[in-house]
Amino acid sequence: MLGPVILAASRSDKMRRLVSAAPVTKQVVDRFIPGETVDAVVPIVQEAVASGLELTMDVVGEDITTPEQAAAARDAYLELIDRLKVLGHGTKAEMSVKLSMFGQALEEGHELALANVRPVVEAAAAIGTTVTLDAEDHTTLDSMFAIHEELRKDFPQTGCVIQSYLFRTEDDARRLAAAGSRVRLVKGAYKEPASVAYQDKADIDKAYVRVLRILMEGDGYPMVGSHDPRLVAIAQELAHRAGRKLDDYEFQMLYGIRSDEHHRLAAEGHRMRVYTAYGTDWYGYFMRRLAEKPANLLFFFRSMLTKG
Repeated sequence: MLGPVILAASRSDKMRRLVSAAPVTKQVVDRFIPGETVDAVVPIVQEAVASGLELTMDVVGEDITTPEQAAAARDAYLELIDRLKVLGHGTKAEMSVKLSMFGQALEEGHELALANVRPVVEAAAAIGTTVTLDAEDHTTLDSMFAIHEELRKDFPQTGCVIQSYLFRTEDDARRLAAAGSRVRLVKGAYKEPASVAYQDKADIDKAYVRVLRILMEGDGYPMVGSHDPRLVAIAQELAHRAGRKLDDYEFQMLYGIRSDEHHRLAAEGHRMRVYTAYGTDWYGYFMRRLAEKPANLLFFFRSMLTKG
């Protein structure tokens, strides 16, 4: 399987230099990451909102090694929130954050990440939107869930992400599927050992459906993070069986992938949120997008052969 190989490459400095130096890389990266600055993504936000879509915005970057870098990540999100306020799009765009960006892996990282993410959550709430805590590798999840629980005391709309490939996720879903909760379900995009995660795609998909059923039958607000047409159809059926209206759940898909499907679902009356990442530290995010779907990797190599 190529996926684990690509995920390993996402942590390689040598591969980072090689991919970054390829002449075609920027063209391909632009498919998934529309810009490096707030100014660059403003037109994307405006176009999406005008076409009936909503967004979740991610300032990319995970390799934080100092408290100063963590504070800079916090400030980047605060800048984004200020711009959304000016645009008047606060209710249409939420934020997705990786706690590793806020210092989670540093000394006393749990407390540092909580201290850095709290003002972002506060600022988001002030403009009528919210924040979702992204899931990262399994070693970080207990900290993420604890921070999520703490933030929800004052900001109950704060969301979190769970990953179907982890064995623990069905139990996490049962705990989280409570009134007022917002939970995004994804398959998972980190290299995890067989001791904690399913390795076979079919097993991951089956787990996705089991977890999705738990969320749809619960009292929270499910966010369906998948581009798989079969899982999208299953989500619609499970929502119907659970008696959910179209605004009682939403679909989320990545910027640059299945854009026609974004608009189709929105036209049918579904809430459709586009996960839109931007920033200069794009490498890890880009490599995981390649690992998630063979078609993405094929697109990259074809571009290198024809444009390089």
